[in-house]
Amino acid sequence: MRIAVTGSIATDHLTTFPGRFTDQLIADRLDKVSLSFLVDELEIRRGGVAANISYGLGRLGLAPVLLGAVGPDFAAYRVWLKENGVDTDFVHVSEKRQTARFMCTTDLDQNQIASFYSGAMAEAHRIDLAPVAAHLGGLDLVLVSPNDPRAMLRHTTQCRDLGIDFAADPSQQLARLQREEARALVDGARWLFTNEYEAAVLCELTGWGHTEVLDRVGAWVITRGAEGARLQRAGGPVIDVPAVKVTEIADPTGAGDAFRAGFLAAVSWRLPEETAARLGCALAALALEAVGPQDYTVTADTLLERLRTAYGDTTADAPARRMERSA
Repeated sequence: MRIAVTGSIATDHLTTFPGRFTDQLIADRLDKVSLSFLVDELEIRRGGVAANISYGLGRLGLAPVLLGAVGPDFAAYRVWLKENGVDTDFVHVSEKRQTARFMCTTDLDQNQIASFYSGAMAEAHRIDLAPVAAHLGGLDLVLVSPNDPRAMLRHTTQCRDLGIDFAADPSQQLARLQREEARALVDGARWLFTNEYEAAVLCELTGWGHTEVLDRVGAWVITRGAEGARLQRAGGPVIDVPAVKVTEIADPTGAGDAFRAGFLAAVSWRLPEETAARLGCALAALALEAVGPQDYTVTADTLLERLRTAYGDTTADAPARRMERSA
């Protein structure tokens, strides 16, 4: 199964301030603020939703096609992704804008001051799925994840026009969408991914109730943090899958992306939906225990042991056979 992942590609620049922001603020001078913080512990992490999901799929042997927009500074990041099984040949490189960046400083009280530079993401709508699909001999599934809204809408429309199954993952971009745009991104999706909060936002934004959303998608997958995941189809039973226990949460960033990678890998292997959600939960647990959304290690032994411990030998058997073939 050939999966293309459209969406954001970015780097996170994270620093810490060994003090408190509030100590630098003067109550009666907030109309004119000019602050400078001497920071330390700079960390640069590879990120972006599409890149994170593609990394997970690549580590599982799926060779996903990454479709997003970057700047001329992408060279080292491209090498990293290729080394981890991601096809980056169709990534759009801007001549004028740099790769998107998230810049964040955290103080001793965990207060944060952050900026997001969208950069080359503004050109993601230029990516045309038709020549990509033609060059590859077809695409089986396109995941439309958070991106410039114009790109998300274009790629969803193209999937319908080209007859390609698509999965909708509007996520944090829901806040930027109008009602008709949100409806267009969801309607007809083979899979819809949200967390619990986004599920409520989606229903409010679209004006559709939970049942109405289910009537318009193949299946709705709702991630629930420490409670695991929930799957539902119109007229079908609710399937609740418990989370895989985590030894210690090092960084929550990218756990949802890892879940999607595990889930779609199992879908690609034509495994049952419940097994897909369990594999997603296992991969998310590995991501939670690592610092950075692309810094967890995936080995067949480690992943399958997590599946066996959480869900039993039967659940691990089918993924084990698939991973052996991919090795």
